[in-house]
Amino acid sequence: MTTFALSTAPSDPAAPSDPAAPAVTDVAAELLALLRDTRTEPRPDPQLEALTLAVAADLPVLLWGEPGIGKTAALHQLADTLDLPLTTVIASVHEPSDFSGLPVVGDDPAEQGVPLAPPDWAVRLVRAGRGLLFLDELSTATPAVQAALLRLVLERRIGALRLPPGVRIVAAANPRASAADGWELSAPLANRFVHLQWAHDAEVVVRGLGGTWPRAALPRLDPERLPEAVDFARRAVTGLLTARPTLVHRLPSSEAGKGGAWPSPRSWDMTLSLIAFATAAGAGRDVLAQLVRGTVGDGPGLELLAWMDRMDLPDPELLLADPAGAELPERGDRRQAALEGVVAAVNARPEKARWDAAWELLVRAAETGAPDLVVVPATTLAGLRREEWEVPAAIERLAGVVDVNRRAERATAGAGR
Repeated sequence: MTTFALSTAPSDPAAPSDPAAPAVTDVAAELLALLRDTRTEPRPDPQLEALTLAVAADLPVLLWGEPGIGKTAALHQLADTLDLPLTTVIASVHEPSDFSGLPVVGDDPAEQGVPLAPPDWAVRLVRAGRGLLFLDELSTATPAVQAALLRLVLERRIGALRLPPGVRIVAAANPRASAADGWELSAPLANRFVHLQWAHDAEVVVRGLGGTWPRAALPRLDPERLPEAVDFARRAVTGLLTARPTLVHRLPSSEAGKGGAWPSPRSWDMTLSLIAFATAAGAGRDVLAQLVRGTVGDGPGLELLAWMDRMDLPDPELLLADPAGAELPERGDRRQAALEGVVAAVNARPEKARWDAAWELLVRAAETGAPDLVVVPATTLAGLRREEWEVPAAIERLAGVVDVNRRAERATAGAGR
């Protein structure tokens, strides 16, 4: 077998060495400095903006992503931007006692008990009074370590110490399929995090390898919008949960689902805070969607986003009270959402007069806008007919849009069986 060795000696052993020649390590250091000499340019980054808002809201964040896509680099950039010292703890190489505290026997255990001593990194964070605690490789931590992390993530306690308010907690994990000896997160631990999916942008990577990396502009909270933001967030969350009480708590049935974002009173409270922060910062729709879906899950999160879109629509009860004089939104998507809200209101309190008024509104919408917007709400409204209700004449004016009369008859026939 042939072996090769790297030598710093001259190729000719007889040739005298030049004492003025730079050492190989010095040349290597110069080359490394040139490779690290890069520029930055401003570039919007919804991922980093969502992460920053969650950190600003003092909520634990969990970044999910494949290995090597820049989760750790994003945390370093965030810490530098926020001027917070970064403390990295690899969760998978620690024992449960490293997070719950190591028992230390004092002079008189019977009198003083046995205190739990915190690890050195926790002591340093408390002394600093501020910082960013990065729990890396969370999905490779054993169930016992995950259980010990519960108190740290929720109560911010490690042994006898409590982390100060100036410390923020961010974790990172790889999907189980790509994690070394990975575990699914336990439901109690997963429900304490805001889950953000982290992905790379090929254009950003290519441009960065060429020497120019992005510099994200972090969101700033507008002091004048704080009361408005809190009011909007409370109305959004309580409005949806009043209409959909089954969403208050919905534990997934699969182990993988339990290890992600899912709705509970705790996660709805976090969602409310995130909506308020995003509103005060004037964050875009994509940023808000990441935060909401990362806290209560995709299904409930999408329902909440749709509910928020309808919050500035006309009150369905006002439309039903005066269908002849009601003003419907001009924009197509908003008009359809308003009509669906009217149908939902009738479904919540089904009465013949309200059902007739809803039909009158649908006819007006079909005659003053795109008729196809009426198809879905008309089909749903037809299915709400009671057996004793006569079909209003207004339905005939929609015959060219959708055969709702036939659907209403079918619904009535089905109800009578």
